[in-house]
Amino acid sequence: MTESDPRAWSKGVWPDHPHEEVIEPEFPIIDPHHHVRDRGGGLRFPFPDKLADIGFRYLLPEFLADIYSGHNIIATVAIEENDMYREDGPRSLAPVGETEFLNGIAAMFASGKYGPTRACAAIVGAADLMLGERVQDVLEAHLSAGGGRFRGIRCRTAWDKTFSSDRFEPDFFKSAPEMLGNSDFRRGVACLARNKLSLDVHIFHSQLPELTDLAKAFPDTTIILNHYGIPMGVQGYAGRQAEVFAYWRPQIFKLAQLTNVYVKFGSIKWANLPIPGYDPKARKSTPTSEEFAKAWGPYVETCVEAFGASRCMCESNFPPEKMQHSYVVLWNTFKRITAQYSKSERASLLRETAAKAYRLPQFSRPA
Repeated sequence: MTESDPRAWSKGVWPDHPHEEVIEPEFPIIDPHHHVRDRGGGLRFPFPDKLADIGFRYLLPEFLADIYSGHNIIATVAIEENDMYREDGPRSLAPVGETEFLNGIAAMFASGKYGPTRACAAIVGAADLMLGERVQDVLEAHLSAGGGRFRGIRCRTAWDKTFSSDRFEPDFFKSAPEMLGNSDFRRGVACLARNKLSLDVHIFHSQLPELTDLAKAFPDTTIILNHYGIPMGVQGYAGRQAEVFAYWRPQIFKLAQLTNVYVKFGSIKWANLPIPGYDPKARKSTPTSEEFAKAWGPYVETCVEAFGASRCMCESNFPPEKMQHSYVVLWNTFKRITAQYSKSERASLLRETAAKAYRLPQFSRPA
């Protein structure tokens, strides 16, 4: 077994996932949140009460295996992952290297050699918005490197006084208290609308009021809330899921009043939701899509009730979510949860909202 063999880097990292038949295999899906990377240096994720130190590649072979595992993935949106940064040149422009890399992956898929999916059809990169107006040079470099695919910036601003987030955030950017209200940060955000770029936001549930204030201040900027706003259930919030949900739900409704805000469903592992008969610490096997649907349902349903299906979208957040489920189980879960909605609402949740938010009209088609 060579180092380049996927089994070498995945052995002992991913738990065993249950085999499931694909539900509604023809239903067209846009995956609006995934990563492509080569991270060999031990990327760390919270896995309920401890850290799982994992270093792994998720390049073309691994990515292809997932998107062609049975669901009809017609397009994807690649999200920054603090990888492939430029080693040379100004530090502020280092993240542009990742956009160059992702645009290369997109060009490979656009050739048609890798099947019908148009992966990385849109790219969301990274920039230090604390640069204020000086971030304009970085945005222009991203737009130039993105080959017409660059759509916005994701900022990692997750911070909570009860949670040590430094261990999970990349070295290049560090979150800080009340960062969303910082004047330098907001001058950076102001540059996004001028360049017709969106803002993906990575925050914890306790920061939802700060995001609401930011969205009010920038009504012309499309803001996309990642991972439900990360309702927490680990570290300082362990065992407090009901309390967190009771706080999170009304904050989601307040945020939803601002029509420039969208929300993505995915990566709810931070909530550490209890599933009967499943011990996440064992990391031996994972739940079925039926079990996940029951656990995740209240969070999805709250967001759809608050935002409406036209501003909600389901995401994979792969490969980090391979800690919890396979790509097949993930989309089976979302298809089960969304079965209660109308045909047009399901199309929005699984495809249309992503096409609108990330400006991918060519991939908007009937189910």
